[in-house]
Amino acid sequence: MTRTPRQSRTNPPRTVLISGAGIAGPALAFWLNRRGCAVTVVEKASAPRSGGYPIDVRGTALEVVRRMGILPRLREAHVDLRRLTFLDGDGGEVASVAPHAVTGGVGGRDLEVRRGDLTGVLHAAVRDDVEFLFDDSVAALDGSGHGVEVTFRSGRSRTVDLVVGADGMHSRTRESVFGPEERFHRYLGHCFAGFTVPDTFGLRHEAVLWNTPGRAAALYATGDGEAVHAFLTFAHPDPPFHAFRDPGAQRALVSRVFADAGWEVPGLLAALHEADDLFFDTVSQIRMPRWSRGRVALVGDAAYAPSFLTGQGTSLALVGAYMLAGSLAGRDHAAGLAAYERSTRPFVTANQDLAGEGGAALFPATARALEQRNAMLRGLSSLPAAEGRPAHSALVLPEFTAAG
Repeated sequence: MTRTPRQSRTNPPRTVLISGAGIAGPALAFWLNRRGCAVTVVEKASAPRSGGYPIDVRGTALEVVRRMGILPRLREAHVDLRRLTFLDGDGGEVASVAPHAVTGGVGGRDLEVRRGDLTGVLHAAVRDDVEFLFDDSVAALDGSGHGVEVTFRSGRSRTVDLVVGADGMHSRTRESVFGPEERFHRYLGHCFAGFTVPDTFGLRHEAVLWNTPGRAAALYATGDGEAVHAFLTFAHPDPPFHAFRDPGAQRALVSRVFADAGWEVPGLLAALHEADDLFFDTVSQIRMPRWSRGRVALVGDAAYAPSFLTGQGTSLALVGAYMLAGSLAGRDHAAGLAAYERSTRPFVTANQDLAGEGGAALFPATARALEQRNAMLRGLSSLPAAEGRPAHSALVLPEFTAAG
């Protein structure tokens, strides 16, 4: 059944359908509910997704989760990665540094949590106040009337005032309203495969990164004796679109690229073929001239994925959700969506522009670039300034009214 928004209103509440129950979706639902909207979240998975690799919450996004009241729970879930070790092609140590020296984060303030922990906390914060439709998805949208007529894959339908796509970089909502992903997909030259492997490496709260030109393998241990997150990343001239929905093609491509690699890579390739949690994608961004059309808007990776090279995807999703909900308060949808873009786009652009820095440090594509990166790491003797990268905190959150 549809939940009643927390704020009472003289007029009927604005009805909003959010597609996607990852991070941006529940965060947006939280703030829309606080501002008097009747919210439904539809999610193709059968339940909130657990697991997943660690993600970062930094800068302005820390203030968002503080205002949500979930910061203490996220502090408890903090992973506390203590060391990042870089290895050469033979497995020899190049340098071992504090992670914040490379990421630009602030030790003791910024958060790193498992993705499943964050989605679980967000879902718990809103599940009693908004409607969730799991194991379903949007099949069609018709915004030709005074609202948006939504047809679901299950066959049900309803009309709402506003639809928001929070369904990730490969957003179906964006495709149905704005056109093919290729129009907005900015490929950054790399692909990656992620999966978990047993911790037979003796790693504890640390990450190890092996590099040869254009190829990298990483092991990421978030705890003590738990499964380790493995990543195989490689340069590729074009996005391998043929492999996106074909796990067999993904495994074949990765195996071919790393066929002659040393260190622990042969064992990782064997594990890759057995993994039941393989996640394959490109290192890419979504860059759009507009984030809304009519009564349909986008938030998070669907609108402005920054790529994991920036470490800012989660933070942009949290900040974007706050700004979208607040911008709609007290305004009609057209004015509210325009205000959302006007106030949020500079922050998004500043953080997307960080991708070049991350790529140079983590995945040098040539032997010369790798040699320069390693020389820089060997000379790295101190952590960055306490304030971190300016882009992380480039937006000061406004105070919005409780209900619109």
